[in-house]
Amino acid sequence: MSNTTMDVKQDLEAAPVKVGPLPDGSFEPVLTDKDLEKCGRRWKMAVHGFNYETQLAPSVVFAEADALRKIYADDEEGYKRSLENAGRYFNATPPVSGLLLGAALAIEDKQHNQGLDAVQDLKVGLMGSLSGIGDSILWTLIPTVFGSIAAYMAQDGNPVGIFLWLAVGLVIFWWSLNNWKTGYKFGTSLITSLADKIPVFTEAMSILGLTVVGALIPSVVKINVGLTFAMGEVSLGLQEGILDKIMLGLLPCAATALVYLLIKKKVNLIAIIVGIIVLSMVLAAFGILV
Repeated sequence: MSNTTMDVKQDLEAAPVKVGPLPDGSFEPVLTDKDLEKCGRRWKMAVHGFNYETQLAPSVVFAEADALRKIYADDEEGYKRSLENAGRYFNATPPVSGLLLGAALAIEDKQHNQGLDAVQDLKVGLMGSLSGIGDSILWTLIPTVFGSIAAYMAQDGNPVGIFLWLAVGLVIFWWSLNNWKTGYKFGTSLITSLADKIPVFTEAMSILGLTVVGALIPSVVKINVGLTFAMGEVSLGLQEGILDKIMLGLLPCAATALVYLLIKKKVNLIAIIVGIIVLSMVLAAFGILV
């Protein structure tokens, strides 16, 4: 029997016997700090499980699998639905992701499958803003500051700077392993204070997620038309003179809507990506796109 199988078995044995939902329809939480620490370790092990379709979702599934097995100890169908939900699109700065994923686990630990919509909307609504903080502070500011200090001290023959830089990196590493517990406590307080407002919270997170994704379209999707209409000495660029006058970001929004429709029609995502690449190359070769 593998170590992983033994660990899961031990977790299941440690879980209290399920007696069904509580009078309010929720469940008694079963996850402990040890379970959340294990999620953090598994997240670190699998954080590079990246793909272009769901990005870091495979890493989320691997990190949470044992915890979800404990939550759904006597509900196989619920466990499968939970894994499918965990496998949906997720992409956030890895060191801070535990805050968000821990909060999502707290909701699911209490609400089970009833909270899956709230879990997904929470992730979609906050992973962008949380990544903005993580990218700017953990992956830019801190390494730049302490790396510069280490470099200047090294120029003077002082090795202390590099050890300081290493110590800061280890602190960040330790914190990222344990911030699942911080996120879980946040999620617990969230569902406690909003116990009777979960539908409203879910709706709010859904609106926030749609707003964030919509706002990202013009800045992430870049489509510039290079065609120019000329009459005598007067020329008018199709992009600047016409399309941007109608609506800034018109073509990116239209392209995103088209891709969304293709996804809704169950067109393979890899085929969509390859099609976009080929079409972009052809249009650029003829000078239509620049």
